[in-house]
Amino acid sequence: MLVARGTELSEVAAKLVHYVAWQGKVFDPDKGELRNEVTPLGITAVRAKVAKGASWFDGRECIVLDYSHTSLIAHWIRDEIRRISPRLYLGFVYWDRDRVLNFALRFPTAGS
Repeated sequence: MLVARGTELSEVAAKLVHYVAWQGKVFDPDKGELRNEVTPLGITAVRAKVAKGASWFDGRECIVLDYSHTSLIAHWIRDEIRRISPRLYLGFVYWDRDRVLNFALRFPTAGS
């Protein structure tokens, strides 16, 4: 999670969210979906469909993580991600059509 980027608050918020709630995303390319890894126990839950689509931010192509038909607790959430460097993606979280958060995803190197 990216909050108040470049400040001490940003690092604290990211660590708190990581240790207490959100651990990451587990992608299943064969099904075209993902599950969020949550809690310190690493439970996979909160499923989303994954597809390319037009960004609500600027209309350009992005990867859309759509929870509207797959999750009771997050059906109003849409994530958009774009690759910004090898294995690193910047994400936007929308609640309905309001952008509420930014996050980063770092994919592990092969074999790690």
